[in-house]
Formats: sequence, C-alpha cells, structure tokens
Amino acid sequence: MVYAVIFLIELIYYPILAAIAVPVNLVAIVILSRGKCGLSKCITRYLVAMAAADLMVVIIDVILHRINSMYFLVSFLLLTPVCTLNLVVYIVAVDCSVWFTVAFTFDRFIVICCQKLEPKYCNEKTATVVIATMFVVSCVRSVPFYYLIEPLFTIDNVPWHCVPTAEYFTSPLWKAHEWIDSVITPVLPILFILLFNALTVRHITSANRVRRGLRINSENQNDPEVKNRRKSMILLCTISANFVLLWITYLVHSVNWPVINFYYTDKHLSNPIYITQQVGFMLQLLSSCTNTCIYGLTQRKFREELKTGVKYLFTLNGKLCQTQTAGMDLERAL
Repeated sequence: MVYAVIFLIELIYYPILAAIAVPVNLVAIVILSRGKCGLSKCITRYLVAMAAADLMVVIIDVILHRINSMYFLVSFLLLTPVCTLNLVVYIVAVDCSVWFTVAFTFDRFIVICCQKLEPKYCNEKTATVVIATMFVVSCVRSVPFYYLIEPLFTIDNVPWHCVPTAEYFTSPLWKAHEWIDSVITPVLPILFILLFNALTVRHITSANRVRRGLRINSENQNDPEVKNRRKSMILLCTISANFVLLWITYLVHSVNWPVINFYYTDKHLSNPIYITQQVGFMLQLLSSCTNTCIYGLTQRKFREELKTGVKYLFTLNGKLCQTQTAGMDLERAL
C-alpha cells in the first residue's frame, strides 16, 4: 500500500516530537515550580501555565490523536464522545498555550515600558486571575466545536469516529465561525506579540541611547545594564520570530481553506492544500516544545537547576548500582 509522502514523514515526526516535548515540558514544570530560578512568582506562574498547556496539547493531540490513529487504534479513543471530548480539550489547550504567551509578553511589556503600573499588575495575584480568566474564556469558546462533530458510522447503537457535520462545509454560519476562530487564534495573538515586543524593543533602544549619553566616559560594551537590555531585546525578538514562523503556515491555510482530513480518514492525499494543512499542524505543534526551551533555557539559574537535577539522577543511579554491586559481592563471599 502506497501512502502520501507527507503521511510517511508524520509517522516519524510525531513520535519524535512526543518523545521530546513531554519530558521537556515536565522538566520545565518541575524546575519552575520549585521557585529557585531567580524569577518572580508572577513570571513563574505564566511559565508554568504555558508549559502545562503545551504538555496538554502534546498529550491530547500528538499522542492520543495522531500517534494513536497512525499506530495503535485504541478502540475506546475512537468512540465519538471520546474523540469529541479530545477535540474540545485540545482546542482549550491550544488557546491557553497561545494566550498565556500573549499574557506573559504583555507582563514583560508592563515591567519594561510602564513601570508605574508594575506594582499593581505584575504580581502573583494578577497573574493567577489572568490565567484563570483565559482558561474559562477558552472553555466557553470551545463549546461550539462540540456540536461540530458527528459519528462516521454507528454499530449496535454505538457511535464511532469523529467527522465534521455536513453543515460545517456548507453553512455560512460555520464559515463565519471558522474565520472568527482563525482571527482569535492565531491572528490576534501574533499581532499582540509583535506589537508588545516592538514597543518593548523601542523602549529598550531609547533607554540605551539615553544611557550612552549619560555615560560619556564609558564604552557601551562595558556597561552591564546595556548588555542586559540587549539580551532582553534579543530574547523578545527570538520569541516573536519563533511564534510567527511556526504558526504562519497554519494561519495561511486556515484563513483560505477549511480543515480537511483532520482525522486521517484518507492517508493517500497528495493535494497541495492537504500538504499545507499537515505541515501547518506539524509546525504549530512544534511550538509546544520550543516555547519552554526559549523561555526557560535562556535563564542561567534554570540551566543550573537542570544540571543539578541531572546530576542527582546520575548520582542516585550510581548509588543504586554500587548498592547492587556490594550486595552481589556479599552473596559471593557467603
């Protein structure tokens, strides 16, 4: 049986993505939750929430949906109520992942550009309220998708598989809903992230220019404050570029065409629109792995905590090996 090349690529891509993204996000959640990375509680709340949302995206969509559909076909996951629930939870997780990133970017914008508002907005309580509000709004927004799905067939009154209803492809209401959904995620998040980062970079550049004027006898390269601001600017630009590049294919497809073959009902398609759709999914899901790496691994104390954890695991393993070896030697001696 000959499958489309894009499907053969997905057969390799998604298991590798799951194998990397799950431990990366779990490690990020554990390390950040310990609160020893030198980050404020406000930032930590956003980063933990982002990592948790990314982890849910990987578990629900990559493992339970795509890998299961390609390799295992676990029966109960193919029941219409179960796969419908998975779709709704996936939409909530994606929304939360994207909008938590926007919330974090806005928080950094307030800290750098609006320092008078920082004490009131940039605190643990506000971060908790923002995260909870975004989660509730995402849950409410996902409700229409529950009515989007119908079973592919029914056996002994048991509905199996999930496919979009016929009205989804013909109804102007559903077309309008899909267009609005594309605007909410990811058009608005991309615009907000670019806007906040552009304003932040402009503020940093202006502040550096003023600081250079005040430090007449000092070289800019020897100014630690300017170096820190430059690092912040590079980080913000990296975050923006990563988010935009990984979502742009999905954005172009979703604005121009409806989602087709989302549930792998046909693995033989080589249509360019279908390939664009699948590549968009692959890149979008990759962002569930890279976000945590960019935010977390650029922090020195985060890396130190990671190294400490790795050393602890190897030390623990070494002690266990030594204990087992000592036990074997004692048995031989007896």
